[in-house]
Amino acid sequence: MLALIAGQGQLPARIALAAKGPVRVCALEGFTPAHLEVDERFRLERLGSFIHGLKQRGVSEVCMAGAVRRPALDPQQIDEATLPLVPRIKGAVLQGDDAALREIIAIFEEAGLVVRAAHEIAPALLPGSGVLTKAGPGARDVSDAARAEEIVDAMGAADVGQACVVGSGQALAVEAIGGTDWMLRSLLRTPEEAKRREDEVLKGASLMDQARDWLGDFADFFAPKDGSRLPERDPALPPGGLLYKAPKPGQDRRADLPVIGPETVMRAAEAGLTGIVVEAGGVMVIDVDTCVAMADAVGMFIWIRPKARA
Repeated sequence: MLALIAGQGQLPARIALAAKGPVRVCALEGFTPAHLEVDERFRLERLGSFIHGLKQRGVSEVCMAGAVRRPALDPQQIDEATLPLVPRIKGAVLQGDDAALREIIAIFEEAGLVVRAAHEIAPALLPGSGVLTKAGPGARDVSDAARAEEIVDAMGAADVGQACVVGSGQALAVEAIGGTDWMLRSLLRTPEEAKRREDEVLKGASLMDQARDWLGDFADFFAPKDGSRLPERDPALPPGGLLYKAPKPGQDRRADLPVIGPETVMRAAEAGLTGIVVEAGGVMVIDVDTCVAMADAVGMFIWIRPKARA
């Protein structure tokens, strides 16, 4: 039996659907996967008991999939079976993502469980190399993708992040603990900031006051129904750019392989990017047909790019 350690997002449900044989869905407390019934919830402070219980139920394989933020450890929750693991768990929580996951994988393996990669169970999530969309990368994009690969490789050496945004050869944003969505939002100025800058620019002459009123009416027309304003690309940044995602060099690919999906395409379009580039064989794509249709609708490209650097 396979135990699916499911985090948040759409990926765990895809793995459960692709798995052959029975699947026991398990989730850390506080993290609920989309479109899946959770069979068992657990805490890191009770990891030893959790693993013992899996083996008693006939589980022989484990797969970790989905987004999880590091939980705070509560010493009062640690049980007897987990006490011997506490130094390793504490050490893992303080390390980078790959180092932390390697330690957790080792704990499962030492208990006699086989840890399987998500893309091993659902290989269709790894599309082949090539441009998937009607639009393709231009010469500037090809150069930016090479630069982005260098940046992600350098970040990976420090076990930090798996993505960046590059435009005109410049690093516009890099991924940190907040994840890809957080990184893409950093390219936008908040509605409040946009309004403040708008007011500063339009402050003064009566003609400019009239322009401000017109801009206000225009914004109101396109605003969401709840009255909030849509975010805008920060004009201080150069236009365009591409999102690049890849695993860290030397990463254990049985856990935390990068993922993109329809929401990634939507966020990239909102940020005014020209395309998305992912490392071939190293990034899973959820709902690839939907991703392509969305990108085509806004003229973006999606490029599954072979890694150029050894």
